[in-house]
Amino acid sequence: MPCKGRPMLRVLEVAFSYKDEGTLKNITFDIMPGEFVALMGPNGSGKTTMMRCINKIMETDCGTIEIDGQNIADLSMSEMSRICTTVPADTAVDFSLSVRDYVALGRSPYIKTIWWEDEEDERLIGDAMWDLGVASYANRRLQELSSGERARVLLAKGIVQTPKLLLVDEPSAHLDIKYKIQIMEILKGLSRSRGLTVLIASHDINLLTRFCDRILLLSEGHIVDYGTAKQVVTEESIQRVFDIRVKVVEEEGTVYVLPTGSTEYNPG
Repeated sequence: MPCKGRPMLRVLEVAFSYKDEGTLKNITFDIMPGEFVALMGPNGSGKTTMMRCINKIMETDCGTIEIDGQNIADLSMSEMSRICTTVPADTAVDFSLSVRDYVALGRSPYIKTIWWEDEEDERLIGDAMWDLGVASYANRRLQELSSGERARVLLAKGIVQTPKLLLVDEPSAHLDIKYKIQIMEILKGLSRSRGLTVLIASHDINLLTRFCDRILLLSEGHIVDYGTAKQVVTEESIQRVFDIRVKVVEEEGTVYVLPTGSTEYNPG
């Protein structure tokens, strides 16, 4: 189970806007060490923007973000890269590096000498490729891989960076169901076996209810609810946020959402 104590990620009263249009509004939440937490919401709800504020790609209008007790405003991008890693949904398919060389880029924040890698780097690279099941095609090019294989390579590069917080943006967006489940199993395993804190942005409801410890439900830049899947995922909340009629069922302790038809939600 996730550890308790000081939060690994603390977001306090954060707001962000593009020009005059508010995108994130008074966002406050904590994630504990070793938790696997989801940012869930429809397209345009602010999931990716929240990720970009956490990793300092975007500067917030106000509020505070702390990782492992450190205010990210006080950290350089080099310092940030050692504690927080972002895994994108995909990378350019024409990227010409081999799988092994691409994974090795995850060690770049730690390079101290003119040599690209030392023995510790080599060990971490090898372990990550083995753990993620990509060691067998270390010499292949990224563009030669399937979407599922490439997704695991992206995760391996993130793990090799040895972060405290792993941000994963829509990892299953282009994958079939087999690889969607595989990626979620890997992320859950990393949170449990390594104590890695994982924040995933996705709108794939049933994967998130099955695998994540807690779900932060976003809509139009504000938090609708935050808690376990059973607490957050209700027929009313999903209808309100996703504008669709659903039935929520429970199977072996996990809640699942079954769509029954589209609707224009009227809260009155």
